[in-house]
Amino acid sequence: MTAPILIIGGGLAGLFCALKLAPRPVTILAAAPIGRGASSAWAQAGIAAAVSPGDTIESHVNDTIAAGDGIVDEAIIAGMAAEASDRVHDLLEFGVPFDRDLEGQLAVSREAAHSHSRIVRVKGDMAGRAIMQALVEAIRKAAHVRVLEGYVAEELVTDAGRVTGVIARGEAGQGERETLRASDVIMATGGVGHLYAVTTNPTEARGGGIGMAARAGARMADMEFVQFHPTAIDVDKDPAPLATEALRGHGATLVNGAGERFMVPLHPDAELAPRDEVARGIFAEVQAGRGAFLDCRTAIHDFAGEFPTVHGYCADAGIDPATDLIPVTPAAHYFMGGIWTDEDGRTSLPGFWACGECSSTGAHGANRLASNSLLEAVVFAARVADALKADGGDPAPDDWADRSVDAPDAITEGDHAGMTRLRAIMSAHLGVLRDAAGMRQALRAIVALEDETEDDTRFANVLTTAKLIAISALNRTESRGGHFRTDFPDQDPNWARRTLLTLDQAESAVEDFLKS
Repeated sequence: MTAPILIIGGGLAGLFCALKLAPRPVTILAAAPIGRGASSAWAQAGIAAAVSPGDTIESHVNDTIAAGDGIVDEAIIAGMAAEASDRVHDLLEFGVPFDRDLEGQLAVSREAAHSHSRIVRVKGDMAGRAIMQALVEAIRKAAHVRVLEGYVAEELVTDAGRVTGVIARGEAGQGERETLRASDVIMATGGVGHLYAVTTNPTEARGGGIGMAARAGARMADMEFVQFHPTAIDVDKDPAPLATEALRGHGATLVNGAGERFMVPLHPDAELAPRDEVARGIFAEVQAGRGAFLDCRTAIHDFAGEFPTVHGYCADAGIDPATDLIPVTPAAHYFMGGIWTDEDGRTSLPGFWACGECSSTGAHGANRLASNSLLEAVVFAARVADALKADGGDPAPDDWADRSVDAPDAITEGDHAGMTRLRAIMSAHLGVLRDAAGMRQALRAIVALEDETEDDTRFANVLTTAKLIAISALNRTESRGGHFRTDFPDQDPNWARRTLLTLDQAESAVEDFLKS
């Protein structure tokens, strides 16, 4: 048998891709037990898909282009929106219990910047959890999938420019370095939220897979564009619990400490403006000391029944949303940048593929439209699988799944002192608002951390991602979508394009930026 296909990551994109690759032999490397440590499991709202009467694929495409602020790849989003219905039905076949209306049709809700109700959901705000539970069960039953839990990938293996495997450590990342060979490697490690002090993402989402790919020579794209969710619940928890955008879609409003609806004068759509606009509006109120609060008291009549996840978060913090305002603050939530891929998930390195949040397909532009993230993950995971199956290959042996390795009990990698410093630096200088002086300060600190921790491969991957974000953000001398510079607050039509770069190109710019 030829070497198996290797998938790094046990979240939505990785699991869906593995299932779609049947009967090819697949090995999944996951630092945590599959389904845990994945941002997808925490997604509340659902999947955007034009499946309701009156909605159209074209409308979904147009909404995405508008939210993406001028740099969405229109061919990519057109294909993604067209495949949405098929991927939703794939998930139904895997056992995802999407909500139905009284006539048995898929129930849909509306979110900010969508012109129609098109969010396919589960029990209001439990889509991510339900999707991941169904896929984990399917993976456990799949004879062609071997799962190695508690394995932490550290480095891609290349041979004559082609990726041929990965170096990883088992035993929750504490074991010896092992080389695992593969016919192809698929990166599905998620995003970068944990690079920031306030985030809705799990600890594992610290950009290590992206940095690993960059260090192997892969092309990166749009690294300056980090999306901050406007309404993380501000109760001093890490990660910050999320108050889904669907609450505002149902009529909840944003007020400051004086009871003023501060988004009304800032944008025609007020609370339903694109995420970057709402995040900056909330950030300004928090910075000014007025605070920002979500008022659901009259809009949501059965909060516990309609939004059980958010209700649970509030109850844990002693908040009753039927009578109390919910304190909110922007939190790092989603990464529009990542490993550049083509329309089928191929990266710039032969034998290396990427899907999910660690990839940058061009579908989101400068600002992701709500609930397009889970959609992108399943669409491109399926495309990667289709492309690899078209190449042929042997089916998995009968005992392939029996070779799985369960994770040890302790699998979460905590923050060491360097990681804590990095998170503070990123939030202070590469967050909701940015300027050249602050970003240069961040870059200097990142370079200093690299010098101090040069023998730590895992942290080096994380720092590489942070450095690429800083370089790309310094280079884009305008404001667009999730990238807002107070020293360049306007949009520049000359920058209506995506950012593409390699680590070598970024390194050559470091000295120039530090001297300026």
